[in-house]
Amino acid sequence: MIVFFFLMIALVVVVAAVTLAVIGGGSEAVLPEAEPDRVADGLPETRPVVRADIDALRLPVAPRGYRMAEVDDVLERLAAELAERDARIAQLTAATAGPDAPADVTDRVDLGKGGER
Repeated sequence: MIVFFFLMIALVVVVAAVTLAVIGGGSEAVLPEAEPDRVADGLPETRPVVRADIDALRLPVAPRGYRMAEVDDVLERLAAELAERDARIAQLTAATAGPDAPADVTDRVDLGKGGER
């Protein structure tokens, strides 16, 4: 009989604690609103990306890792920058190689989907 009363009191305490936790502080929010963790302007738009930009870049963390859309945007931008640089290097190599160089030097550069801006 004592065990039954003890279990009933424990049940009432648990139900009361859960109710207070759900209801919270009344009209006040239990937790303040959090600002979204997003990359505002991770890479510069007005100039080419340099090593320091990549070193300073910090991608936002989501509950299960990184946000795929944010990472995809950064990787796409980096792919476009690298494709532009590869194309420019191929053009300069072809220009300095002279007339005896193979004509397909610039054709080998694959700009892919990120090569256009």
